[in-house]
Parts: sequence; structure tokens; C-alpha cells
Amino acid sequence: MYLVKGNRDFGYVDLVPAANGAGLKWISLGLLRLQPGASYRGKLDGREAVLVLLRGTCKVQVAGHEFGPYARQNVFAERATAVYVPVDGDYIVTNAGEGTLEVAVCQAVAEESHEPFAVLPEHVETKSVGEANFRRDVHDIVVKQAEGKVHRIIVGETFNPPGNWSSYPPHKHDEYIPGVEACMEEIYYYQCDPENGFGMQSIYTSDRAVDETFRVQHGDAFLIPRGYHPVCAAGGYQLYYLWLMAGPIDRTMIPHDDPNHAWVRERHWS
Repeated sequence: MYLVKGNRDFGYVDLVPAANGAGLKWISLGLLRLQPGASYRGKLDGREAVLVLLRGTCKVQVAGHEFGPYARQNVFAERATAVYVPVDGDYIVTNAGEGTLEVAVCQAVAEESHEPFAVLPEHVETKSVGEANFRRDVHDIVVKQAEGKVHRIIVGETFNPPGNWSSYPPHKHDEYIPGVEACMEEIYYYQCDPENGFGMQSIYTSDRAVDETFRVQHGDAFLIPRGYHPVCAAGGYQLYYLWLMAGPIDRTMIPHDDPNHAWVRERHWS
């Protein structure tokens, strides 16, 4: 219901479709893998998208605009490059390199029409979050810097050092409480370095109606319709996850910490 195992097929894979077992209503995720010289033509239906380059070299055509070629060795080596595709837009992605191309197609329900644009590595906003064994690096791709340029979609990346936690202290964002908590669905898409690594992903609610933990691996996706959702990298392995968010009310990120563990944020650990 929450965990989707990775798929390494070539072409377009609807990894988290619009109709999914977890009941996500606002977001979906596709994965595009192309061999050298291959192209894929996509069409959005009632959704906007952010195409995030994960690996390889690509060119993108959107509504008469041409972007690229852009290259990224892998998610751990370089900051992201991304292209925004407006609601109901057509797009063409071409593998312009010599190796396999991987692109995440992050999608959210939208009604507002905006112009396509590219996010280059120098536009990605980076920050170190947390401390001790819950310190991680967070890269904002389409977050505050895209306000007014997109409708609902929010996209970024998190990098956990080996053994470290993120989404920690455990937080949630499934209720609308102005100034306290946003109402946002979320999807995680993981990669590991080395690739045979893994992480542990939990999801739980205060009443424990949901209380599960999953072993996540390179290429897996995780659906978060509600609840607290901390994640930990296995010892010796760096864990990456792309995060995609959207909700029905406003476009803002206000996570609400689990009151049982909020004290962790207040203590000085060094």
C-alpha cells in the first residue's frame, strides 16, 4: 500500500500512478529511462510536472521551448537540474548522451497555467538540517524560489549520511492548521550509494491506526498520504530521496513535529 518496489525497465514507468493504493489524490510519479539516442513524448492531463534529471544527459522540449543539453553524473555527484512542464503540457525528453538517461517525472494536479522554465544546479537552494545522527543535507529544487511560477507542486532532494535519520524529529503534514501545519501529500523516491544499500522507512499516526516500518532500496518509492514518516540510512550507505509534495489548500511547507519527540530539536547535541 505504501511501498512501491523499483522498476528498471526502459521507457516510461508509471511508478506511482494517479490512482494508487494509498489514496493519494494530488500527486503522482513517473520514472523515465532511455537508451542513448532515444526520445519520449509525454502529455500531461490536468497536471503540472517537474522533470528532475537523475542520471545522464538530456534535452527537453516543452511548448516550443528547448532546454539543454543538461548532464548529471548521478544524484550524489552533482546538484539537480530540472525542467517545469505546465498543466496539460506536451514534452519531449531525448537522451543526448552515451549512457542511460534517468529522469523523474514529478506530477501534481493543477489548474493554473504557467510558463515552462529550467532549474539549473546554481538555482538549487541547499541547507544542512538537524545535528548529530539526524543531520542531513536538503536541496530545494522547486520550493520557495518557484512561488508564482507553478501552481501546487513542490520538489526537492534529501541526502542522509550513513546511519543518519531524516524527516526527524518525526513530523507530519496532513491537517490544515494555519501557521502550525500544512496539508500536503508526499512521495519519496530513493537511491543508495552504493546501490546495494538500503534504508528504513516508518509511517505512523498518533492513534497507531497506521504503524509500519519498511526496508527501502535503490529505486523504490514510498507513498505518504498522512502520518509521521521518519527515515534512516543503513550503516555504510548514503541514502538519497527525491520528495514531491502538493495539497489542496496552499503551497507551503509547515511540518508538525510529533509532540513525543519534539524535544530532540531543542537539545544541543554537539
